Amino acid sequence: MSGPLEGIRIVELAGLGPAPFAGMMLADAGADIIRIDRSDRATYPPRQEPHVDLLNRGRRSVAVDLKAPDGVALVLRLLERADGLMEGFRPGVAERLGLGPDACLARNPKLVYGRMTGWGQEGPLAQAAGHDIDYIALAGALEPLGRAGERPLPPLNLVGDFGGGGMLLAYGMLAAIISAGRSGAGQVVDAAMVDGAASLMTMTYTLRAAGIWNDERGTNLLDTGAHFYEVYETADGGFVGVGAIEPQFYAELIRLMGLDGEELPVQMDRGAWPRMKERFAQVFASRTRAQWEAVFAGSDACAAPVLSPAEAPDHPHNRFRHTFTEVAGVVQPSPSPRFEGTPGSIRRPPPNPGQHGDEALADWGVAEAEIGALRASGAIR
Repeated sequence: MSGPLEGIRIVELAGLGPAPFAGMMLADAGADIIRIDRSDRATYPPRQEPHVDLLNRGRRSVAVDLKAPDGVALVLRLLERADGLMEGFRPGVAERLGLGPDACLARNPKLVYGRMTGWGQEGPLAQAAGHDIDYIALAGALEPLGRAGERPLPPLNLVGDFGGGGMLLAYGMLAAIISAGRSGAGQVVDAAMVDGAASLMTMTYTLRAAGIWNDERGTNLLDTGAHFYEVYETADGGFVGVGAIEPQFYAELIRLMGLDGEELPVQMDRGAWPRMKERFAQVFASRTRAQWEAVFAGSDACAAPVLSPAEAPDHPHNRFRHTFTEVAGVVQPSPSPRFEGTPGSIRRPPPNPGQHGDEALADWGVAEAEIGALRASGAIR
């Protein structure tokens, strides 16, 4: 029940999506995180079953009225013992609550203050509403996604909310906590999804600068333009993902597909890619997904069955590595990455709002009588 972040304490002001994902990653790695939920969402008496918002796993919840002076004072007191705070409000909201960076750093100069937004703390769009699709659209990350001649295809909310959002915030928090440990000075981390999504496009900008990336969607090496980097339907309606880029892997793919006896164009002949995609589609449609999985098993053909979220936990490789786990009856991804010496863990299922008020506050130095007074005043539930 340890992790590389054992001893790190963070206060998380409850939000949605990317900020909780950052909290999940930090909690999985051992950080002690108090999640400050809204008092009007507290469940009392507590529900017997846990909430199923897996992004909130691993934390303890205290339900606080942040519009009450005593509630704000409680959070500021907790920050005296914290290494960091994370919030996902629109710019200016935390300041209006009395919990902006100036107030918090005044209480703890070593505090790392993490801010998660879509557009960032400043700029023409800073106060505008938005969601993942808007942020990746403006970052140039949505337009290249999709097939030739079709509309851009949103990749769920993986690029903005999580890859360019939550992970960016978690990285920023840890970098700033390391800096604070060395310098004694905390700072604000401005994690914006538009910035993070743009950062994820760095390799694409490399390819454009090198002159080997066409701005026409679906015509490039990694965007389904190439026949050897594509998804093909099988005889039973399943799919196989193919990514045989290197020549030796491509040769293995051609051999296992039974095409090594045919006269084929060279792999990187872009003019032949559409024709080769049609040929590949014919071949893959001749067998079921399971049959192709057996054909490619143990090879370097870089081909894999496309599994659904329901199927992935039961794949032998994922089962061997415990890539998925079950906590409180809910199957979910296991903590990642893995730490050999200080392995992380899912310490508890997602909490009911306010579930751990007494326990968590006591662990963070609030006396029992004070907790009672806060409850009586309505500052916590």
